[in-house]
Amino acid sequence: MSPAEIVSSIEKPPAERGMALIGRSVVIKGELDGSEDLTIEGHVEGKIELRDHTLTVGQNGRIKAQVFAKSVVVLGELVGNINASEKVDIRDAGSVDGDIIAPRVAIAEGAHFRGSIDMQRKGPVPAKAGGPAPSAVTVPAAVTQLTPRVGS
Repeated sequence: MSPAEIVSSIEKPPAERGMALIGRSVVIKGELDGSEDLTIEGHVEGKIELRDHTLTVGQNGRIKAQVFAKSVVVLGELVGNINASEKVDIRDAGSVDGDIIAPRVAIAEGAHFRGSIDMQRKGPVPAKAGGPAPSAVTVPAAVTQLTPRVGS
């Protein structure tokens, strides 16, 4: 599919919404980069990068890709790893098979998820005056001799 065909197959709702829609009959294979929110109702295979925007996988959407976005909402099917800077939301009919890295993750009752979740925050959590940081854990002296796991 040529770039002109891809562009002509993307429907855009009103400009004030700042969102693009890829319809049900559209199939994209390769890399998809964008600088606006995107809803996918079709099929996409490859890599999706919307680092400062929201990706919504519609009810008819079928994605097989590595995803990098600000937030991801899944109502359809996504196979691949998700890296979101803000949030991943898997709705009740949504399905994700892959690993998720995001500070916030919501999985609705009835949703399907298979993979791992890493909810590391972007930066250190500030400590409150007069007490330990909210994530501080007291570790017995015998345990401090363990070597931390690296690279997982």
